[in-house]
Amino acid sequence: MPRNSHSKLDELAEPLDGPSLMFEELDGLLGYRLRRAQGAMHRDFMAAVASLDLTQKQAATLWLINSNPGVAQVAVAAALGMDRATTMAIVDRLEERRLVIRQRSSTDRRRQELYLTPAGQSALRKAKARIAKHEKRFKALFSAAELESLLTALQRLQDAG
Repeated sequence: MPRNSHSKLDELAEPLDGPSLMFEELDGLLGYRLRRAQGAMHRDFMAAVASLDLTQKQAATLWLINSNPGVAQVAVAAALGMDRATTMAIVDRLEERRLVIRQRSSTDRRRQELYLTPAGQSALRKAKARIAKHEKRFKALFSAAELESLLTALQRLQDAG
């Protein structure tokens, strides 16, 4: 099939979010609205850090390790609400990129301590600058009072889960 041809499959793959769709109760569902908002923020975040080749979880992991040198992998997992296998895969990837090093604890040989390398510190500095701009774009949508209320409400939802 020629590259620019338009097939029935292409039509099915196109977004169906035109003004003719009726949402009924869907747009009133809290979970639906949160997921759509999270999707918008996630897309903007990924665009902001795209050239750094970091995911949100990788950036958060770097951030926690930087703030807590020698932190255990299991503590990072718990803090970010991730399972151990996911955390291990993230740390493996960061270690392959020489952004993080693992070191056996001198007090507990079962424990892996995590540290940022100089390259990891540099990557985090760049990520933080881009994340700050990303955050500023979204925070500008709200007044200070609205933002405070939103953060309080989100914390309440997080605590309920």
